[in-house]
Amino acid sequence: MTTEINNCIEELKNGNLILYPTDTVWGIGCDATNEEAVTKVYQLKNREDSKALICLVANQAMLERYVEKVPDVAYDIIDLANKPTTIVFDNPKGLAKNLIAPDNTIAIRVASDKFCQYLINKFGKPIVSTSANISGNPSPKKFSVITNEILTGVDYVVNLHQEKENSSPSSIIKLSNDGTVKVIRE
Repeated sequence: MTTEINNCIEELKNGNLILYPTDTVWGIGCDATNEEAVTKVYQLKNREDSKALICLVANQAMLERYVEKVPDVAYDIIDLANKPTTIVFDNPKGLAKNLIAPDNTIAIRVASDKFCQYLINKFGKPIVSTSANISGNPSPKKFSVITNEILTGVDYVVNLHQEKENSSPSSIIKLSNDGTVKVIRE
């Protein structure tokens, strides 16, 4: 696993795209603070950049560095969720501008997968996590169904967990600073 993490970090530092196993489905990732890298993700997925992407952080401390104010209820959701849960926060900071939604929100998940936690922790910054598919197509539940277009469109493919069938995409909950809570995807 150490070799894979080091290879990924090298690619991420160079603004490149990785294909990696996450705590949900296989993901396309890049440095979430690098606008050019984020643009490459939108281009590969044929996705409008008005459709925001999710990013992963290693832990709650990293989350606090990239969101102006984390509502207290977010910590309860992170600690009590029984499946990977992405939270949409108001007022992100320090992230690529093209990663932030037009309403000045960002979708962030604290990674629960050990590989992702180690990778992000060692990289020291959030990474983008979007399903490894062309926009509009189904999310691949296993590595073997990822299209050639995606496989050749990334700069590095992680050689771990390729035989594992992944679960569903994460739940998504929007937490506004005014106290509003909205479930976007269960």
